[in-house]
Amino acid sequence: METPIISLKDVTISHEEGPLLTHVNLRIDPGEFVYLIGKSGAGKTSLLRTLYADREIESGEAQVCGFDLVHLKHRQIPLLRRRIGIVFQNFRLLRDRNVHDNLAFVLQATGWKKADIEPQISKTLEAVGIADKAQARTTGLSEGEKQRVGIARALINNPALLLADEPTGNLDPKTSSDIMQLLVDINRQTGTTMLISSHDFMMIDKYQSRILVCENGTITDPQQ
Repeated sequence: METPIISLKDVTISHEEGPLLTHVNLRIDPGEFVYLIGKSGAGKTSLLRTLYADREIESGEAQVCGFDLVHLKHRQIPLLRRRIGIVFQNFRLLRDRNVHDNLAFVLQATGWKKADIEPQISKTLEAVGIADKAQARTTGLSEGEKQRVGIARALINNPALLLADEPTGNLDPKTSSDIMQLLVDINRQTGTTMLISSHDFMMIDKYQSRILVCENGTITDPQQ
């Protein structure tokens, strides 16, 4: 049987007020495209943060991209995050740098050889459809272009897993559709596993795939 990209067994995730998600059992296999839905405050973002080791697990067993999250040492966190791309709703781009330098910063920080950086940036910008924006300042981009840069940044290290937290939350319907189509295409073309947190039910209905529901303090899979 194929080793899952994400495997959670009876996991509890807590916040300052106490347990937020309990009895979380979840398996996502390589190449899957999965939506995570639920009301605001239900725990979707907390789950994503847990998967990239930004929030500790209270109890249970958890493996992500081959790393044991429960026993993960601090020095291993950067290694885990090189296997994961993260797309944020509010983009989180470096405002004082152009598109090229936003991507170069990530590659330099993760130890890429200088000779490999330029080809990787060119390839990634081409893949997300903004090859002509390499020298543009991020502050001058449209919202959709900013999110494409965010997706490029998430993909730049060739991750096994892409986590997207409300990637269309700040976008108009046409741009939202373009961004979701881009994510679907990348998943199909590269096999990158994707877990997409979203309230955008119009897009979820248009680009149908497996859905996980975050509600009542846990995660359920209606199809199981």
